[in-house]
Amino acid sequence: MVLEAVGRPLVEREVPVPEPRPGQVLLRVLACGVCRTDLHVADGELPDPKLPLVLGHQVVGEASDGRRLGIPWLGWADGECRYCRSGRENLCDRALFTGYTLDGGYAEWAVADERFCLELPDGFGHVHAAPLLCAGLIGYRAFRLSGDGERLGLYGFGSSAHIVAQVAAWEGRRVFAFTRPGDEEGQGFARELGAEWAGSSEEAPPEELDAAILFAPAGELVPAALRVLAKGGTVVAAGIHMSDVPAFPYELLWGERSVRSVANLTRADGREFLELAPRIPVRTHVEELPLAQANEALERLRSGRVRGSLVLVPQASSSA
Repeated sequence: MVLEAVGRPLVEREVPVPEPRPGQVLLRVLACGVCRTDLHVADGELPDPKLPLVLGHQVVGEASDGRRLGIPWLGWADGECRYCRSGRENLCDRALFTGYTLDGGYAEWAVADERFCLELPDGFGHVHAAPLLCAGLIGYRAFRLSGDGERLGLYGFGSSAHIVAQVAAWEGRRVFAFTRPGDEEGQGFARELGAEWAGSSEEAPPEELDAAILFAPAGELVPAALRVLAKGGTVVAAGIHMSDVPAFPYELLWGERSVRSVANLTRADGREFLELAPRIPVRTHVEELPLAQANEALERLRSGRVRGSLVLVPQASSSA
């Protein structure tokens, strides 16, 4: 499925099997998760995508030697800049990203730099492993950067939040989930996964939060989260794109509260989370769709009609 122009539906195309260059590995795609970042790319909210482009950066694939590997968002970094040399390859100015500046996994075959592929843990079928590769990895990085406070708010209870809630509960945190107003199904889903309170993003929780992670790309949630944040707490914006943050009074920030973003991920993040996920164990809630329904999957994500994660599967692949 190919994005030929931003703002246009994906088009089904027959393209040659990609030829791996030195250092790359060719993978038969077994499953590919659908991420909100895919929407941002397709809608033109992220600048200068490779066009034509194969979207998708939560790619589970099989190499010719039978290894099952994951292709995540970070597809390449130069290894030489000051960010890479200080353990911050996620900030590399020359980085290339799967499904954005590199072709991704909305396809039957994909190539990737083998150094940036991740070994996937046993115990997760192909479809259930796919959301770990971005919803899980970015969610986990955001969770770690939120600090170790007991009371954690999750704004937007979608693919990432439903994984982070499980990690947080396993660590003994108390989870407070915020959804779109009126989304009683989403609030019930959050409670099923361990949230002790779930309500609308327009509501205040029953007590202050020590940290809040914003998965919904709505800038107005920044001051909303600050209003219910305890002194010394942190608001983490976990998305790659967000609408403009409205002006807010300094008193919301005062008291050593902080606001920070999360940018991309490192391979170390990936290894750490994928080692942890089976120990919890994380259970991804997925709905499998055929690859040909990629446009429908993106539209459902846009309108919020998703419980957990959507995963695309090529017809020739098994969801085992």
